[in-house]
Amino acid sequence: MTPVSIPVIAIDGPSASGKGTVAALVAAQLGFHYLDSGALYRLTALAAMRAKVMLDDAPAVAALAKNLPAVFAGTQIHLDGDCVTEVIRSEACSAGASRVAALPAVRTALLARQRAYRQAPGLVADGRDMGSVVFPDAQLKVFLTASTQVRAERRYKQLIEKGMSANISTLLQDLQERDARDAARSVAPLQKCADAELLDTTQLSIEQAVRAVLDWFQSRQI
Repeated sequence: MTPVSIPVIAIDGPSASGKGTVAALVAAQLGFHYLDSGALYRLTALAAMRAKVMLDDAPAVAALAKNLPAVFAGTQIHLDGDCVTEVIRSEACSAGASRVAALPAVRTALLARQRAYRQAPGLVADGRDMGSVVFPDAQLKVFLTASTQVRAERRYKQLIEKGMSANISTLLQDLQERDARDAARSVAPLQKCADAELLDTTQLSIEQAVRAVLDWFQSRQI
């Protein structure tokens, strides 16, 4: 199969909307590859922080992104030989990822890397601009969202379950600020594509959300 003939399901949406969980489960059900594009930005932010590079230093951060020594092995993620699977899920990395993702040079540096994940038999990719920029020809585009309050509660539960400290009010404010930053950035802002299906998971279970995506995809196979 040529790259353009390999099916892609692009799932975009704001932070803590559940798109990563849904995308991974959809990929597993279909036997497709899975791209967590947010992990690449989190890794870039972590690499910058470890190298003591300012997160608004576009040239320096872009150089790190281009040569990111990252390895994805199953559910484990390594950066320069160090397992950082849990580290990149911290609030510091989440906030850092949102900041570096606003830098055009960083997005350009990671574009080819993301597109390389498009391999047979297919790919499910989640992020902020999977349908609008990275895979504009995706067979199915989904914009997955939920209310800010519900997203803050989900993130709070995730952090507490991992033994991390969390404050619901702080998380809510952080999500509101991140949403505004993601929507206002000059390059690849977070937005619903005109040809994307809207999936509001505020009142849905993970299973219901996964089923909706699978049904949409199957309807496009007919």
